[in-house]
Amino acid sequence: MRIVFMGTPDFSVQVLQALHGAGHEIVAVYSQPPRRAGRGKKERPSPVQKCAEGLGLEVLTPQNFKNKTDLDAFAAHRADVAVVVAYGLILPQVMLDMPKHGCLNIHASLLPRWRGAAPIQRAIMAGDAKTGVCIMQMEAGLDTGPVIDCRETNISVEDTAASLHDRLAEIGAGLIVEVLAARKFSVKPQLKQGVTYAAKIDKAEAKIDWSQPAETVDRLIRGLSPFPGAWCKMKGERVKILGSAVATGNGEAGVALDDDFTVACGQGAVRLAKLQRAGKGPMAAADFARGFPLHKGEKLG
Repeated sequence: MRIVFMGTPDFSVQVLQALHGAGHEIVAVYSQPPRRAGRGKKERPSPVQKCAEGLGLEVLTPQNFKNKTDLDAFAAHRADVAVVVAYGLILPQVMLDMPKHGCLNIHASLLPRWRGAAPIQRAIMAGDAKTGVCIMQMEAGLDTGPVIDCRETNISVEDTAASLHDRLAEIGAGLIVEVLAARKFSVKPQLKQGVTYAAKIDKAEAKIDWSQPAETVDRLIRGLSPFPGAWCKMKGERVKILGSAVATGNGEAGVALDDDFTVACGQGAVRLAKLQRAGKGPMAAADFARGFPLHKGEKLG
């Protein structure tokens, strides 16, 4: 099929590679414009742009689609279908109608649960037992379009946003290849019940509230790992907590119950497994303790 691919972050890269490997004709790749980052504030292309250029594919990076020239360029591709994966820009209805089979979105949740920007993080933070990937026919609403196919996966107590991200990216890549191979798309409207919205993660949410139950604290830590990373104050210094597990123990919320990074919560306790100081790399708790120990009775902010 003649495909226009639209995506930006790492989650989209595996899908692009799978479509290219399946022999489809990818006539153009759209990605968000390069962003300035790093000490030198140099422009950095998105992961999708770097991947596409490595595959020898044409890459387009419009700021938006308010310009008629950009709309005409999209129409000129004469695509059979557009595949959209975490692109990050809103597509007007006129664009959604341009490809022969419309625009298909790969969304990392079991719709209608967790429509919106952060479905992976929200599923972990809410304590969902399972999530998955849906292939959806796009329409003007926010992730409201009819679903073509879904694939489920369980969420384990060890999953972080990073591990679940990688698993869902692999599932999505395989599923879209299967869907496109069928060439005829049978769609099913989303249920009206069970709609939830996965709002973008606010930085204010990342500060750990030790008065919460241990399960809630643990899910926050895993759901925000590696980015933006849940954090607390330790010896007056801001420290990211990137890995944890629910542990046994009770005590004053935020106080270390031993020298092994077990911290009391409002109910129960969590054991901190991976930590990161500002300007340092992530470290396992045992390694972190060599330079920055946490002793029994110390209180975290």
